[in-house]
Amino acid sequence: MGLSAGQLKDSLDSLAGIEPAFAEALERCGYPEPRISNPGYVTLLRAIVGQQVSIKAAAAIWDRVDAVTGGAEDPAKVAAASLDELRGAGLSWSKAAYAHSLAEEVMTGRLNLEALPEDDEEAIAALTHVKGIGRWSAEVYLLFAEGRPDIWPAGDLAVQIETGRILGLEAKPTEKQTRALAEPWRPHRGAAAIFAWHHRRANPL
Repeated sequence: MGLSAGQLKDSLDSLAGIEPAFAEALERCGYPEPRISNPGYVTLLRAIVGQQVSIKAAAAIWDRVDAVTGGAEDPAKVAAASLDELRGAGLSWSKAAYAHSLAEEVMTGRLNLEALPEDDEEAIAALTHVKGIGRWSAEVYLLFAEGRPDIWPAGDLAVQIETGRILGLEAKPTEKQTRALAEPWRPHRGAAAIFAWHHRRANPL
């Protein structure tokens, strides 16, 4: 499961001690609510289904995929469905292929979501081996579903923008710069990312 409210508070309090700009932002915005997903295959499949579509559309497509497969929570049923059937449920051809790939990786045990490597980079590599799971999706899974405290999705546009805003930078930092800026925040970068998204909601552009 993801980082608890207590873990978030402890990490953000530590960050406030490291970086005064975080202390000021915390006073303005308060602490974020936990962002928690269930670990496992279903969360990753939902991530694939939801890529580049609205939350409402993703929910509708999921329901159709669930119906056409007879139970999308079972990787064997997803693997047994044809690409045409998945496409008819609302998935693009690429997403249908990604859904098959994920189901097969889980069924064969090549991807064991109950025993991902403890090293974060090795875990990201294991997840991104699956077609359709990019680094961002892997990082978000590890942060929200496994509660890994030092995950830092520096490629996320909102994280880049809000890191710049929190630190008072004149321009949005690049991914490389965002990664470098957060080095002093280890091992609390997961809480920093969750706070960045919270800061964006509390202070929309």
